[in-house]
Amino acid sequence: MVAGKVYIIGAGPGDPELITVKGKRLIEEADLILYTDSLVNEELVANPKPGAVVEKSAGLTLEEIVARMVEVAEAGGSVARVHTGDPAVYGAILEQIVHLNEAGIEWEIVPGVSSVFAAAAVLGAELTVPELTQTLILTRAEGRTPVPEGEKLADLAKHGATIALFLSATLMEKVVSELREAGWSDDTPVAVVQRATWPDQIILRSTVGEVAGEMKRLGIRSHAMVLAGKALDESLQWSHEHKSKLYDKSFAHRYRRAVKETGLPGGSSEGETAATADHPPADGVKTAVRGEL
Repeated sequence: MVAGKVYIIGAGPGDPELITVKGKRLIEEADLILYTDSLVNEELVANPKPGAVVEKSAGLTLEEIVARMVEVAEAGGSVARVHTGDPAVYGAILEQIVHLNEAGIEWEIVPGVSSVFAAAAVLGAELTVPELTQTLILTRAEGRTPVPEGEKLADLAKHGATIALFLSATLMEKVVSELREAGWSDDTPVAVVQRATWPDQIILRSTVGEVAGEMKRLGIRSHAMVLAGKALDESLQWSHEHKSKLYDKSFAHRYRRAVKETGLPGGSSEGETAATADHPPADGVKTAVRGEL
């Protein structure tokens, strides 16, 4: 019999509508649905095809998980291995892939919405704000799982970029200590979203100096995304200070000509349009300057 296939599917952060169309289809077509039941919304696995087997994986070991996937795939079946968020970030998928490769099983990864972007969405935050920060660092605090040399939070935080901390809610005092070591002030904004997009989500807006105590007071110890940095300042949502060049009328690119405001006698102004050498006008569009319009 022709071997089947294993699909490693990102289920998204919690809201059952935040899954790709492809991911949803593959789950509904699978012969075996093996999902991380402590994190994945059960609505996503509630409508299996007739005869499909739905199993929880939280209580299984790596070897048991792989054995079930290989068994079904070798019999020609389709397996939906359903992970929370996006499998590529702290998804523990590499160790599964190694075993599948050794067993000669075909596999494919289907991406999902990561909790970092779900948290940013519910906060209404842009994590890369022009002239403030253009870098996002995804990492975790060092606990029982060590981080490689050079990736200590205190070292990463020296860049001043936006930082997204996974799996770090129980280590916030250590996080705060390392951010301070990196030179972050106590009033630097921090936002925490527990169970982002779930009905019981909790949103905490705080600062480096206050966040550890406030998380303890609220009992936030798991399923939380921590976002820290200047981009998390809520007042940015009411400020015109930081603008990208993307829609700036003076910025020309292939699809739009630049417009310059030129002062004329009498205090009036007239628009000029021009294309820069670095950003030529769109194909077929004539570049015009004042006097040719």
